Amino acid sequence: MLPPLTDANRAFWTGGANGELLIQKCRSCDRWVHPPVDACPACGGGLHAEPVAGTGTIYTFTVNEQQYHPDVPPPYVIAVVTLDEDGDLRLPTNIVNAEPETLAIDQRVRVVFEAHDDVYVPVFEPIG
Repeated sequence: MLPPLTDANRAFWTGGANGELLIQKCRSCDRWVHPPVDACPACGGGLHAEPVAGTGTIYTFTVNEQQYHPDVPPPYVIAVVTLDEDGDLRLPTNIVNAEPETLAIDQRVRVVFEAHDDVYVPVFEPIG
């Protein structure tokens, strides 16, 4: 199930084509904004997509054991990752390339992308 691309979210979902995780940032108040929206929720300012390092830590996670979609076999890890750029900048995502029992809160992770046509889904894998 891929997201429909809009003017607000296009950079986030397509930046992986160039290996970049692009997050919106306000031109007026310099606040990071995610998920993508049309204007800054803090000040109403204009937003632009800016590359981030793509590294962070696992804030929380759960292991899904149920098969809700035929193309996604369990188990898989659903997580919230805090990006290094800002402690309040958190992305819901999946953790890949790791056994669920090896994961921990505050574990370091980096972005990798799953390509699906024009959409590059950012998921994360443990560092090291």
